Amino acid sequence: MFERGAFSKGRPALPSLIRFLLLIGALAAIGWGGMLALVTFVEPEQREMTQVVPAQKLTGK
Repeated sequence: MFERGAFSKGRPALPSLIRFLLLIGALAAIGWGGMLALVTFVEPEQREMTQVVPAQKLTGK
């Protein structure tokens, strides 16, 4: 009765827009979770930095 693709084994097929939005939402959730894990578990190492500035750049000549 129904053509292939319209219904799959008695279940209605998801429209492609809904499938796309679910995929984008899942990717965003994975990204968000990854960033949250980095913020929670990774502590940045603090160290002193020194950079020599030539005297010519300080005088503006």
